[in-house]
Amino acid sequence: MYYQTKKIITLVILHTFLLSVALSCIFPFLWMINVSFKTQNAYDQDSGLRLARSFDLSNYKEVLVEAEFWRYLVNSIAYTFITVIFIVLVSSLAAFGFSRLKFPGRNAIFFMFLAAMMIPLPAGFVPIYALLQQFGLLNRAGYILAMTNIGLSISIYLLKTFFDQLPHDLEDAARIDGCSKIQIWWHVGLPLISPALGVVIIFNALNVWNEFVLAKLIFSEDKFMPLQAGLMEFTGRMVTQHTLIMAALTMAALPIILLYIRMQKQFIKGLTAGATVG
Repeated sequence: MYYQTKKIITLVILHTFLLSVALSCIFPFLWMINVSFKTQNAYDQDSGLRLARSFDLSNYKEVLVEAEFWRYLVNSIAYTFITVIFIVLVSSLAAFGFSRLKFPGRNAIFFMFLAAMMIPLPAGFVPIYALLQQFGLLNRAGYILAMTNIGLSISIYLLKTFFDQLPHDLEDAARIDGCSKIQIWWHVGLPLISPALGVVIIFNALNVWNEFVLAKLIFSEDKFMPLQAGLMEFTGRMVTQHTLIMAALTMAALPIILLYIRMQKQFIKGLTAGATVG
């Protein structure tokens, strides 16, 4: 009886603590959404602490249409989608090659990718900018190539560890059925490492979506800027219009939250795959 009571009390304390942490994390997001539905006069009266009386979308309409915030949103969606596709294709092919193919210098090349992970990200901004400027790739194409390069090292390392765990019998069976190396990668390898792909997709999508410093460095034209750089410009113009800023921030946060909700099972499986044995 004593141990059962102790276990129940421990669980209650633990869940109470976790619930308080979760509420402290989600409250700013809910407050932001609530303010985005208010008028500026209503916000000045209660600082957003009271619930909005109605779901007024006028702030979103003004931000998207009149302030042309839709341009930044579309740019970020395009940059994120294209960059993540490139990273998934290149890193999965490279990881499959490092795991399943034997060629001279394989380990040395792989360790070079691991060494690249130890270099601080801001340390590479100046060389990246100089290289892109020399080849005339600033703005759209240059940003996609730079963000693809940034996400490759960790993605290759993560996917290689999953490819290493796949039984060689599956590869031998596919080869007997007449599959080539590319077909084995596509039809056998990728479906079996889907949890790791979910981690790679969410991790890199978050990086590209939230990148600010490199975007401000590469983009010279306002119409090409992604969301975070455009959000800074928008905030500077609307410094006293808090409800409009909250509406813009809500639109900036919502896509990446929806992506995580859509792929949360694969993300959790990918993070916990190495935590169990057998």
